[in-house]
Amino acid sequence: VQLQASGGGLVQAGDSLRLSCQASGRTFSSLIMGWFRQGPGKEREFVGAISWSGGNTAYADSVKGRFTISRDNAKITVYLQMNSLKPEDTAVYYCAARYGVVGRGGEEYYYWGQGTLVTVSS
Repeated sequence: VQLQASGGGLVQAGDSLRLSCQASGRTFSSLIMGWFRQGPGKEREFVGAISWSGGNTAYADSVKGRFTISRDNAKITVYLQMNSLKPEDTAVYYCAARYGVVGRGGEEYYYWGQGTLVTVSS
């Protein structure tokens, strides 16, 4: 499985941005998809994840209510809609994939994309 994240950019605080992650491979519909981020000088942290059906999602407390994960299995793409962005959301965002259940640990994800940079100015 290969993952390609896109959609990052420079925005102002309060703006919205949507990230996309396109996967290759035939098993996308069975994969749990997650988003992680790593800010400058920070460790990688969990942002959110979605089950293969889209019926189960999980979010970090820091983004809950502002970020929404969705997926389109026909397009083999997962999205991260980010609203009300804050400067502290500045980070490289990575999409990742695993089998099994929705999880928050990065070590549980087998496949990783290359990351897309989101910069939020104040």
